[in-house]
Amino acid sequence: MTEEATLPSTSVSPSTRHLWTRARGIALALVLLLAGGVAIAVVRSDTRHGTLDPRSVDPYGSRAVAALLADRGVDTRVVTTLDEARAAAGPDTTLLVAVPDLLTQSQQSRLHSATAGTGGRTVLVAAGSWSVERLAPGVTADPATSFDATLSPDCDLPAARRAGSADTGGIRYTTTHRDADECYPSQRLATLVRVPDASGGGDTVVLGAPDILYNDTLDEQGNASLALQLLGSRPHLTWYLPSTADDSATDQDAETSFLDLLPSGWLWGTLQLFVAAAVAALWRARRLGPLVPERLPVAIRASETVEGRARLYRRANARDRAATALRSTTRTRLAPLVGVPVAQAHAPEALLPALSAHLDGEGQLLHSLLFGPPPSDDTALIALADQLDALEREVRRS
Repeated sequence: MTEEATLPSTSVSPSTRHLWTRARGIALALVLLLAGGVAIAVVRSDTRHGTLDPRSVDPYGSRAVAALLADRGVDTRVVTTLDEARAAAGPDTTLLVAVPDLLTQSQQSRLHSATAGTGGRTVLVAAGSWSVERLAPGVTADPATSFDATLSPDCDLPAARRAGSADTGGIRYTTTHRDADECYPSQRLATLVRVPDASGGGDTVVLGAPDILYNDTLDEQGNASLALQLLGSRPHLTWYLPSTADDSATDQDAETSFLDLLPSGWLWGTLQLFVAAAVAALWRARRLGPLVPERLPVAIRASETVEGRARLYRRANARDRAATALRSTTRTRLAPLVGVPVAQAHAPEALLPALSAHLDGEGQLLHSLLFGPPPSDDTALIALADQLDALEREVRRS
């Protein structure tokens, strides 16, 4: 019976259980990611459909306030393009801009130039720093939003005093206009600002939150009263819902950088991904634990290992490394035989004198054999191996 036949027939291929153990973490993460995506899609498709749309009866729609305005003789017209919004501006019209931050810089400038000096009212709902400084010059949005949703008027604006407390808590504003009305303060910063138009009887109202316009919260606090007074001061209400399909959103003359093309919140999203990757790496590292030695499933003969390494040396033409390995191993085995410590086996001044005294040989030949240059070809390498074997046998016999 050959030696190969005595080796255990241990399979090294992973079993189904091992594969499942390795892949279950990834599978669980994919399932959670898919479930989260479906949940977000359902929430956005159901509860946020028709947000601030006066035709929508959803909780975040504004059909209720439009109906109350209609009972008081105010007609509401919905527009989705900048040209329609600009054409509607006039002394008898209130222009409500639902999401001002969706407008490009060019659209903001054109809308402000169309409404300034007309004598009408412009209401900006939750205008951030991206849009408020162009649509309402002199008004600045504070980076920190209000912690409280319901606030008290604390100002002289008649509409606010009659409405009382309202859900205006959101974006906070500061203004440089001395004659502006700053209402519903949160930590001394207003969440509703009314800036009169210096050239006429019109004004601009900046509202920090859209809650007073939602169907779901219109009947709370003084929301309905404040909404009706802000939007019902003129007989006509133009409700502008900015749309990305508007042709005016494409500015051919503006230079768009790469950062402008990235969606809002990309920086925060990237930071979240880095944090998630760090947490996952920490989790995996703690789960795997320290390295431990593992027994090989199959015993491999030493001759096979030597042959495999020799083939690698030959394929790489690494005769110098092969010769160095042969000489180093021979010196390590010869040193104890001639009374030289293993630590000094690779020092010619320590090993060669002991070998010469033991064999009565020539030191120059021993130096060339054990510390000489690498062989020039494969034949010389084989000859070197034979000579080293002969030297070791001779030392052992002597």
